[in-house]
Amino acid sequence: MGFTKILAHTLEQNELSKTFKALGHPARISILQYISNNPNCICNDMVRDIDLAQATISQHLIELKKVDLIKGTPKGKKTCYNINIDKLYEVKQSVGSFFNETQQGNS
Repeated sequence: MGFTKILAHTLEQNELSKTFKALGHPARISILQYISNNPNCICNDMVRDIDLAQATISQHLIELKKVDLIKGTPKGKKTCYNINIDKLYEVKQSVGSFFNETQQGNS
């Protein structure tokens, strides 16, 4: 989206859009679910258990980290991944507000 288009929308609208875009790929949903069920996992764990190549998983991890849905903590040469609970709660609140406000407009 161009810079001028970003200015046409509120900060909340832009942030929610970025999050939805990050969640718009089924592999990223799968990775989030995996990390949620396997805290402190590493990329190799995901490669072993999710039917995706290491490079593909790494790229999706980058996109999830960009919107702060996951945290990566370096442990030697590896990175352990966890869900960013604070961000997940924030997204849950934003999505709830979005749907509540949208529904109220149609009442």
